[in-house]
Amino acid sequence: MTLHLKGGIAMSAARSFVSAFVLTLAFSAPSFAQQTQQTAPPPGSPAATITIPGNQLPPPPEKFGGKIERDARDSKPYWPARVVPPKGAPNVLLIITDDAGYGVPSTFGGVIPTPALDRIAQNGLRYTNFHSTALCSPTRAALITGRNHHSVGYGVIAEQATGYPGYDSIITKDKATIGRILTDNGYHTAWFGKNHNTPEYQASQAGPFDQWPTGMGFEYFYGFMGGDTNQWQPGNLVRNTTPIHPYVGKPGWNLMTAMADEAIDYVNRMNALSPDTPFFIKFAPGATHAPHHPTPEWVKKISDMHLFDQGWNKLRDTIFENQKRLGVIPQNAKMTPWPKDLIKEWDQLSGDEKKLFIRQADVFAAYVAYADSEIGRVIQSIDDLGKLDNTLVIYIEGDNGTSAEGQPTGTPNEVAMFNQVTPSVEDQLKYFYDVWGTDKTYNHMSIGWAWAFDTPFSWTKQIVSHFGGTRQGMAVSWPAVIKDKGGIRNQFHHVIDVVPTILEAAQIRAPVIVDGIKQSPIEGVSMMYTFDAKNANAPTTHTTQYFEMFADRAIYNDGWIASTKVLRPPWVTVAKLPKPEDYPWELYDLRNDWTQTEDVAAKYPDKLKELQALFWKEAEKYQVLPLDSTVASRMITPRPSLSAGRTNFAWTRPMTGTPNGDAPSLLNASYIFKVDVDIPDGGAEGMLVTQGGRFGGYGFYVLKNKPVFTWNLVDLKRVRWEGPDLTPGKHLIEFDFKYDGLGAATMMFGNYTGIGQGGTGTLKVDGKAVATEKMEHTLPFILQWDEAFDIGSDTGTPVDDNDYQTPFAFTGKINKLTLDIDRPKLSPDDVKRLQEAARAAGDGPSADAGKTASAEPQVGTVGLSLVDKIQLRIDKREGCRKQAEAKDLGVVDRIKFIQECVQQ
Repeated sequence: MTLHLKGGIAMSAARSFVSAFVLTLAFSAPSFAQQTQQTAPPPGSPAATITIPGNQLPPPPEKFGGKIERDARDSKPYWPARVVPPKGAPNVLLIITDDAGYGVPSTFGGVIPTPALDRIAQNGLRYTNFHSTALCSPTRAALITGRNHHSVGYGVIAEQATGYPGYDSIITKDKATIGRILTDNGYHTAWFGKNHNTPEYQASQAGPFDQWPTGMGFEYFYGFMGGDTNQWQPGNLVRNTTPIHPYVGKPGWNLMTAMADEAIDYVNRMNALSPDTPFFIKFAPGATHAPHHPTPEWVKKISDMHLFDQGWNKLRDTIFENQKRLGVIPQNAKMTPWPKDLIKEWDQLSGDEKKLFIRQADVFAAYVAYADSEIGRVIQSIDDLGKLDNTLVIYIEGDNGTSAEGQPTGTPNEVAMFNQVTPSVEDQLKYFYDVWGTDKTYNHMSIGWAWAFDTPFSWTKQIVSHFGGTRQGMAVSWPAVIKDKGGIRNQFHHVIDVVPTILEAAQIRAPVIVDGIKQSPIEGVSMMYTFDAKNANAPTTHTTQYFEMFADRAIYNDGWIASTKVLRPPWVTVAKLPKPEDYPWELYDLRNDWTQTEDVAAKYPDKLKELQALFWKEAEKYQVLPLDSTVASRMITPRPSLSAGRTNFAWTRPMTGTPNGDAPSLLNASYIFKVDVDIPDGGAEGMLVTQGGRFGGYGFYVLKNKPVFTWNLVDLKRVRWEGPDLTPGKHLIEFDFKYDGLGAATMMFGNYTGIGQGGTGTLKVDGKAVATEKMEHTLPFILQWDEAFDIGSDTGTPVDDNDYQTPFAFTGKINKLTLDIDRPKLSPDDVKRLQEAARAAGDGPSADAGKTASAEPQVGTVGLSLVDKIQLRIDKREGCRKQAEAKDLGVVDRIKFIQECVQQ
């Protein structure tokens, strides 16, 4: 460049021009400056970065390294450095699906095509000896913390939390998640899909939010709160901490595709804004937890393959053969026997049963394949950016074994199942067969398929003592590091090993202090040693692992596992069991018996005693105590809640999105809704108040200017009250329900007659009764859990599709809405009668329950001995069991008889 200027002015102008030009380059083209200088940005410069030691999070403020004088012209600025991970730290894509056992994906011998999982396995490693906790929330809590599930408060799912440290569903501040650790070390972090790790009583818009994904260190969250959701209309979907309803007005919208789109957009956005910063993504679809909601196109693809026409017994044989061919089980592995005393063999089924069950399996398999396809799109989007080579992909198929919670015949509505309602095969074929898997069902499949999809192991989800509940197929790829492509690893590992593996891969240490709080040690071990081909057959570094769920338990140590005998099938939610310490134990030598087929307890009694002692040691160490064998009763355990202890509520404006855990419960109680409204000229319509939706709940609304109250009894029956046209102006609309039962307190005596009883509802307008109806039965346990308590409009699904579609906002004005609840209380005579009935049924110890029956126990204040007595009574009356024994029934018929007997 030549400057034709003269004299001092020319020289000064030249210097100014050159300075401006260089300054412009410095700010507008840093890449050019870096290329010419070939040095890292100096400390204190705007582009300066730093990799922190990581022992303390967040790191202490960086000391100012510039100079400060009175005049800025004599001073030197110094910018705090931006924190970045160690050089070469990989992107991390952590994928975990739901309710899928070892024999589900094609990658591990299944018949359902999972090409995305195949891709990761072929480009990396397959792990054949990787374990979960056998249940959703617990596995996921362990996955994001690197600690055992009881250590982080998740002995069971959040909805069954009790007031003990190992079971309260609270991840304490001394156990920072992988999201928090990586965020503070300079990663971009995001979580898509299922969040089952927020206490249900903290899931409302009142917070607190420290137990939400964003509060646990993840920068971005798009997903649903709770154990499952309607994939067509997810009423519990949020972005960060804000409820969203993107499906409204979009027929065919499905969350599985939407969350993949969101993740792909996130990856591209981060790459555009900060291409040199690695990302960590947890991608956790609802698939394949119920409801099974694939798109119609995927249902057709799978149905046309006729994968299940020969039934579940033949399916097991096929999967077993595939597994040996693929080398994902040893050649000498034995198939565990079919449980003939619990589940019918396929050839014993009727034609109608086979037709229905094949449909159930086709839809489940379509959901598996659909989810894997969407996961494949996320993986491909990373590849399209040229980032897959340095991306650590961990793809875990299932957070536990396949679910047997669908009952022997499956169900079109999981909410019905939890309320002890099971539609017959005939009714399912007649009313639900053609819409199975659509938004008209909340569907689950028969237990026979669950058992088959856990091949070659025995048992299913919920069971930790046998590998059908805990063995997950996992594939890991990291092309820049893992060179043994297509390799197989057989070392024993557990979900708590994922966090230390990620930290080692990123060269980031586990913090000692986070927010001033000393951290408890990471309890898992890194699996990264297995990435090296020379360690393909190295001994495992994870030598001991306990398992516990609902008092079913096991202890693994150096190739041996001691397991308690399964005393309660997962599809039975109430069962009288011995004290946990009295459970019988089995022993397996896994070095020679990969699938737990030969109990050698009698042969090695000393080994069994050694492992039993080790279990109790581990149980004390990791907050496993006290053991609790109950299932259904934990669902109604008193827990903290925004509505706990309240019987009177008032609202003065519309409000939506209060989840069940914080909403007032009307179950097994009398109640009165009063709504003060203004009706405009020309009439009004819309929702006043609702809780639940299409698959179970109630709605109080105005339809074509007429007041209506509808109870939806799990989509099998609806009871409806309707009044006359409302005139313009102010009105007081009331719904008054008088419950006939004694309430939930009867269950303390092993008596279920207090719940689910009927009652009489009266609809009133301005104090005058306009409709009165008798309900023969009410819902005893739960409303649709992925729906909310809404005022002024309806989120999620309608309680009656024939009346309205969401959001159905009220077009009048709600001035005030009140709710008064009157819960039944047992009188002394009631207590005496229940005690006598319990004794007559052989339930004598229930007499002790009467001493506290008039007082509602508070969380954490009930003594263990009393809990044991109450829970033994809450399961089933001894008389029913004695009658069943006298009839000499088979196991299946005996269970059915007892269930019917207790409900009488």
